[in-house]
Amino acid sequence: MKQDYPEIEYIIVDGASKDGTLDVIKKYNELTHNSHFVKTNPRFSFRYISEPDHGMYEGINKGLRMATGNVIGLVHSDDFLYSEHTIRDLVDEFKRTGADFVYGDGLYVNSLNTQKIIRNWIGGDYRLWKVKHGWLPLHPTCYIKRSVMEKRGFYNETYKIAADSDLLFRYLLVGDLSVAYLHEYIVRMRMGGLSTDNAKRKQMWKEDIRMYRSHGLNPVITKIEKMMWKIPQFIRK
Repeated sequence: MKQDYPEIEYIIVDGASKDGTLDVIKKYNELTHNSHFVKTNPRFSFRYISEPDHGMYEGINKGLRMATGNVIGLVHSDDFLYSEHTIRDLVDEFKRTGADFVYGDGLYVNSLNTQKIIRNWIGGDYRLWKVKHGWLPLHPTCYIKRSVMEKRGFYNETYKIAADSDLLFRYLLVGDLSVAYLHEYIVRMRMGGLSTDNAKRKQMWKEDIRMYRSHGLNPVITKIEKMMWKIPQFIRK
């Protein structure tokens, strides 16, 4: 979704794909750098990298190391920002609250019909006790100050699926960050990502158990609690 906030650093990380993705990236890179918008907004940036990697989280970490902006957020290949005002609203929330970490709501949508809602993820207010019982904000709605990420560390690449949950627990379980909840939709996510693919459920279970244990949580109980937090997402009101 095109954004109305001009001071954005776009970093695209491609794992040396052979499906024409790089051609599209190069096309938009050329169009972007030749546009009047970029010439009149010097704080706008568009960069990309395309090279082999050993998994999604290695690719994400490459992008994080390239980042120079004050706040970092991710948009995966099957996701898109909810509205053209999303980034501006997030920036305003950081300014209003002085938070280190801002998150919001998200929608899981049908991969073919993105107007068909499958799951409605309402983040709800952050509470430390909720995190200790398996609750986490929806990862693609999370925007975090770069200084915090550099201090706490990036994604643990030994996980193939659970690295996002591991990072969020690592940041939120301590309870020392200023966290703000922006009660509006941040992202639409097409169903079918790593953690929503039924073929990956078994691997996800194993990684979650290892991840919970590494944070001193009871792995089986916390896994069950995590699933219970998700039940309201499927209830149509």
